[in-house]
Amino acid sequence: MKHETITPEPSSPAQEFVLQLSSTRRGARLARTLAVQQLTEWCGLPYESDTARSVALVTAELASNAITHGHLPGRDFRLTLLLLPHAVRIEVTDTRPDRLPPKPPLAPTDATSGRGLLLIEAYANRWGCSIRDAYTKTVWAEMAITGPCELSQ
Repeated sequence: MKHETITPEPSSPAQEFVLQLSSTRRGARLARTLAVQQLTEWCGLPYESDTARSVALVTAELASNAITHGHLPGRDFRLTLLLLPHAVRIEVTDTRPDRLPPKPPLAPTDATSGRGLLLIEAYANRWGCSIRDAYTKTVWAEMAITGPCELSQ
């Protein structure tokens, strides 16, 4: 199963990028843009590559969920990217540990929203949620990277 509720920290990353962003649509848009920019800087991938587009989509969904379901007034969310051997881990930390993401439905519904976790399930190799303290939760996704960004360490 790809979805995990609690997971240990990944092994030490080769590269790390951390940024605090406002819990607004603009903050979510910036998260998507900066995630792709950082990945292309680390790996030399074109912005229009399938990998960059997948990272953009997953980052956008995680950030959108943080500002929609994990927002408290006056509190930001944190974007963390970790470059791991053969994968990139996208983490979005928000201020609502009491609101855990539900498991995605098995079959599509007629609802006009609520499909973000299905997209994450489809694009990520694995994803889950971690609660490290009483004030925050982190929803994360790991996506395989092949090509120039693979680390042999």
